[in-house]
Amino acid sequence: MPTQFVWAGFLLLVFALLALDLGVFQRKAHEIQFKEALALSAFWVTLAVLFNLGIFIWRGSHSAMEFLAGYLVEESLSVDNLFVFLIIFKYFHVPGKYQHGVLFWGILGALVMRGFFIAAGISLLDRFQWLIYVFGGFLVFTAIRLWREKEQEIHPERNLMLKAVRRIMPVTNDYHEGKFFVRRAGRWLATPLFVVLLIVETTDIVFAVDSIPAILAITRDPFIVYTSNVFAILGLRSLYFALAGLMQLFHHLHYGLAFVLAFVGVKMLLSHVVHIPIAVSLGVIAATLGLSIAASLKWPQRVHPPVQHSH
Repeated sequence: MPTQFVWAGFLLLVFALLALDLGVFQRKAHEIQFKEALALSAFWVTLAVLFNLGIFIWRGSHSAMEFLAGYLVEESLSVDNLFVFLIIFKYFHVPGKYQHGVLFWGILGALVMRGFFIAAGISLLDRFQWLIYVFGGFLVFTAIRLWREKEQEIHPERNLMLKAVRRIMPVTNDYHEGKFFVRRAGRWLATPLFVVLLIVETTDIVFAVDSIPAILAITRDPFIVYTSNVFAILGLRSLYFALAGLMQLFHHLHYGLAFVLAFVGVKMLLSHVVHIPIAVSLGVIAATLGLSIAASLKWPQRVHPPVQHSH
């Protein structure tokens, strides 16, 4: 089957899924509860598995394992990123019923930006072979930073996009029923929801800087890289609502993610010396993530009791 028809068919599938999500699942703005989020998460994961089965039938086990490894890396990195989204929503006091809309349009933008990042990354690696060592070193550095961090400190008020918007155009104080812009006295005003959307978009760019080199260490097949990214991103919204109240449980996950990033970084650095089969990479990634989640459940985070003040 010609490659252009495969790409066109995949993009049509994505647009159809987004239309289904916006027009059917989320036709009315509402706060997504845990059971609904869990069902939607199962739906997106099932679609990814079925798509992977299609790749296995079409292109064989090697491409299918590459997709699965890429999907696992992207999905696991997304779990860590969800904590950032949670802080952003809390900081701006975004009502629960409007959060899905922000994530929907934010992820739509992410699908476009990831395409550019992936194309640029593959093109650069093909043209400048030595960049593989730069990417590998960057991943190892990121892994060390992630391993050493005990608690993420996110400061949405320092976001450059937020400062730029407030300088360029006025922003209303309330959310206006989930709208991004409102018209008052003959002029358009941005709402806080639009500001939140821009911050989500800019943070995704930061996330892509880590995730794209990680998946390029697994495969440079543009179709595998992009499709595994897309399926991970599509399930990100429902995963957020499913894990929003449970994220503190996975307090050891960042150690697992750090090890995975270090592993793929070293794999890049040694790519011209040692060839690590994709099956081995997949096994290491799956085992590491499984162990970090199991460790989080086995040894829960200690909650310090509030300090009693004497009167």
